[in-house]
Amino acid sequence: MKKYIAALILTLTGAQIAGAGVIKSSPDHFTLKQEATSELSPEELWDKLLEPSLWWHHSYSGDVQNMSLDPKINGLWKEEWADGSVIHGRILYISDGKQIRFDAPFGPLQAMAITDVWTITIAPDGETGSIVTFDEVANGSSESGLDKLADVVDQVKTEAILRLVANDGILVESGEEAPEDPSTEAAEEK
Repeated sequence: MKKYIAALILTLTGAQIAGAGVIKSSPDHFTLKQEATSELSPEELWDKLLEPSLWWHHSYSGDVQNMSLDPKINGLWKEEWADGSVIHGRILYISDGKQIRFDAPFGPLQAMAITDVWTITIAPDGETGSIVTFDEVANGSSESGLDKLADVVDQVKTEAILRLVANDGILVESGEEAPEDPSTEAAEEK
């Protein structure tokens, strides 16, 4: 059923997954890569990328509209609401319109003191489309259990890349229950 829903989403949004998955994982490490094509131009995708509320679905506050991204070195991807705030990531590198790299231990990875570097690259694909690549490398201690988290993080990032490359900004709801949002769980623990 999930493969059918993913195919439907891709058909309706003009997106195409070129590759996705866990490259490698161990208790202290994982490497992920997702790649997708879009009918959107690189410029349109870059603009959308800089507005996380348009494509990122996981939120501590329960409202993605509370997120902002300051696109400069040391700029923050943050979320602020009435009784709290969180930094989702910090920009390590930016090449306007092409690539952005975050120090971004999202959700429970932050509380586990994991280092997580997430690079997002946008390139032209054909005359008008784009290809987007997410590369992510996470490291922790041998007690981190990152091999057990790799598949869940891959699902979250695959959902995010589909939302990012969608030409209408809308992800079709499947009726299936989404994986539990680890960032919400972390917020509730505080």
